[in-house]
Amino acid sequence: QVQLVESGGGLVQPGGSLRLSCTASGSILSINVMGWYRQAPGRERELVASITRAGSTNYVDSVKGRFTISRDNAKNTVYLRMNSLKPEDTAVYYCNAPQVVTTRGVFGSWGQGTQVTVSS
Repeated sequence: QVQLVESGGGLVQPGGSLRLSCTASGSILSINVMGWYRQAPGRERELVASITRAGSTNYVDSVKGRFTISRDNAKNTVYLRMNSLKPEDTAVYYCNAPQVVTTRGVFGSWGQGTQVTVSS
């Protein structure tokens, strides 16, 4: 009922930047929290950053000062600006919206994932 579509991943050199985007669709009335998770090979999925509808943000310690999460409520879109990227940031990044209010009910959803590779 709710689809999240991500874009913006790719290959970047250490110290470089990328911006990820995630747009939600599906008769949406409102979205509370939106977040970005990542999963590296052999590791558990971890929360990278989250943002409430009002704009309050939360970051995992390893990305503080380098990543910035933002959102456009009118477009049902969340962004993740990633600066000063490190090889250890290499992972598949997933968009998440655990509570999306639609005309047909409340649903949670995950994006399909986008690969971010930081390598020289």
